[in-house]
Parts: sequence; structure tokens; C-alpha cells
Amino acid sequence: MPTLPPCSILILAGGRGQRMGGRDKGLVAWRGEPLVAHVQRAVRGLSDDVVISCNRNHSAYAHYADQLVSDAEADFPGPLAGVIAGLKVARHDWVVLLACDAPHIERTLVEALLAKACEHDSAAMVHQGGYWQPMFSVLPRRMLAQLEQAWASGERSLQKALRVAPIQALECAEDDPRLSNFNSPERLQD
Repeated sequence: MPTLPPCSILILAGGRGQRMGGRDKGLVAWRGEPLVAHVQRAVRGLSDDVVISCNRNHSAYAHYADQLVSDAEADFPGPLAGVIAGLKVARHDWVVLLACDAPHIERTLVEALLAKACEHDSAAMVHQGGYWQPMFSVLPRRMLAQLEQAWASGERSLQKALRVAPIQALECAEDDPRLSNFNSPERLQD
């Protein structure tokens, strides 16, 4: 692995948690800890700037972050709003984007994404089974203006907003367990 530049980590935890019965997904316990704790621990050694985008339970999330941000608009407008808020405060030029409900994420996967982004000086995203996975991405902070412009023009899809610029694919197997999202109560049994 080449020497990697400093990066900020942006963990998105600002959703409604509808498939979890309205519970704040990042704070749902799995194996004795909140889901966000597993994600943060996997990547903490990569950065001195862990940013969590959350719209509630700020005091609980503060234990896992260097900075907290919230969406600029109320009513949970979606992950693109969280990414914009996170990019605005990120301290480093590269920002690793992860979901709060992916407790199997591994540092090696994040390092591979970061290396691919740096090698091509562009965003990198996991591509799995023919689908892009925007919640496993590395973005150059300079994309902020592009994402703000997409938001201002009415775009709300994170994937569509990110796909306007060149993106490098990090191919992963369809059954790669590191990419499992725990977005329903049934998944907590894993």
C-alpha cells in the first residue's frame, strides 16, 4: 500500500431509521455496542478528523467523533445533505464516506478506496455486483461546490450527484461481508 495522505472520515448517521422502526440506526446495539462504534473503531487509526453527520442524539454520537454536523434543512432530507454538511467542516482534502450501519467495514477496504482515489486524483466508490455503493466512497473535498450546485438544482440522490464527476470503481464481490448494511432489525441477529 502506498503512503496515504491524511483524510477525514465522514460517517453518515442522520437518517430516519424507518426500517429500524424509527430508531437511530447508528446507536442501535449490536454485539454490546452501538453500530457506529464498530464503524468508528475500524477507521479511527486512519484519521484525526472523524466527522459524524447526525440529526438527533448529538450527545451520544459525540463519544465517537471529533466533529458533529447536522443537515442544513429539517425533516431528514437524505444522505446528500449530510455529505454536504460534512465536506464543509472536513479538515483534510480527502474524505472517506461511510454509513453508520456497516459494522463489518475493514480498514484495508478503506485504505484501498483511498489509494485508488489518490492514484487517479478523483472520487472512488465501491462497485459491487454491477451496482455503485455511494456509502463506501472517498471524495476529494473540492467536490463540495459540485454537490452544492446539484442540491441547489433539486438533486437529492447522493449517487446521482456523485456520478456527475469521474469516479474510480473499487470492485468488490457481491457477497463481500465488509459491505453489509444493518438496516433492519433482522440483520442485528448476524
